[in-house]
Amino acid sequence: MSKLKLGPLPDDKPVKVTVELPASVHRDLVAYAEVLGRETGQAVADPVRLIVPMLERFMATDRGFAKARRAAQIHRGAH
Repeated sequence: MSKLKLGPLPDDKPVKVTVELPASVHRDLVAYAEVLGRETGQAVADPVRLIVPMLERFMATDRGFAKARRAAQIHRGAH
């Protein structure tokens, strides 16, 4: 089995988000949800629920973002 970057989704209150996705991105999101469901044994009823954990994971692993964020925090703390 492949190792996906997302694991089971937490069961928390969903937030409604309106976003326009290209059809190809939506197809990939649906396909990702299907693979994730097979790997975790927990079906993803609404692939849109993957968007937030994907964004969180992306930002958490983006070194450039982390560096810029730390620099901004240091800068704010200096004043």
